[in-house]
Amino acid sequence: MLIVMKKGSTGEDLARVVRSVEDLGFRAHVIPGAERTAVGVTGNAAPLDPGVFEGLPGVAQAIPVSRPWKLAGREFRPEDTRIRLGGRTIGGGDLFVIAGPCAVENEEQVLSVAQLVRAAGADALRGGAYKPRSSPHSFQGLGREGLEMLARAREATGLPIVTEAVDEDSLDLVERHADVIQIGARNMQNYALLRRAGRAKKPIFLKRGMSATLEDLLLSAEYVMNEGNSDVILCERGIRTFSRHSRYTLDLSIVPALRDASHLPVFVDPSHATGLRDRVAPMARAAVAAGADGVMLEVHTAPEHALSDGRQALLPAAFRELIVQLRELAVIVARRTEAVR
Repeated sequence: MLIVMKKGSTGEDLARVVRSVEDLGFRAHVIPGAERTAVGVTGNAAPLDPGVFEGLPGVAQAIPVSRPWKLAGREFRPEDTRIRLGGRTIGGGDLFVIAGPCAVENEEQVLSVAQLVRAAGADALRGGAYKPRSSPHSFQGLGREGLEMLARAREATGLPIVTEAVDEDSLDLVERHADVIQIGARNMQNYALLRRAGRAKKPIFLKRGMSATLEDLLLSAEYVMNEGNSDVILCERGIRTFSRHSRYTLDLSIVPALRDASHLPVFVDPSHATGLRDRVAPMARAAVAAGADGVMLEVHTAPEHALSDGRQALLPAAFRELIVQLRELAVIVARRTEAVR
């Protein structure tokens, strides 16, 4: 249920509503908005009677929420969520670009890539210190040492860091070193990890699972938000289908569908989806045209020697050219969106 407060309602009115919700054994989530304040109610197994709350001072309306994702849905929050990161805003119209190597391999590598993506105009640096791989014999990442290298790259370039946590222990370390905590596709439905991420004080970058539906993804976001962390970024990174011409099938149709269903920012990772560098740029352009708030791109100075996913990493010159194209395309998409509104 969403309890909408009247314009001009007082802080005391709001506190009374929150107490009423909690007295019933449910959780109250205060949702400030540009034109209204609302209180979301979660924890109820059955529909609530709107009349219980509509008689309280300061309440304009109590609206039942029909979809299973509540905190992540537009029924709870019509306005787009905006997340401040490194002096920029994720969501709200400007394209946000995260770029860097798939894995942190050594200090020279991560620093050189960080400097080149920063010079090209990237907004944040990605790099895996922990790498969940299909084979136990593949490179698994440098762990804490890799996180420390990323932190030094941030000091040198000013770029905020996005990196993955693979379990609750690694999440403790990632939260300490990084600016954004990534939950990868293989852990999208690791509910214990999602709950721990919900208690973190950093934004969560949540990748869609390889066989997950839109509903699955939003309910995973709900796990994070239900623990108190509302700064969640959704990411499409390709799903398994019968196609064999690329690593996965990049489902760009989910971008407008998510933007309709949820207020959370939506990113696309064309690098992991295609698995081949010559497919990355076309799919990145398509993602921006579809309305994505940002893209995550893999870049490497010597991909033939990369310890992880070198075939999908862009070379520096290609990345510089692509980021210019994406910025220009984002302006056109924003203009068209404004015209429709």
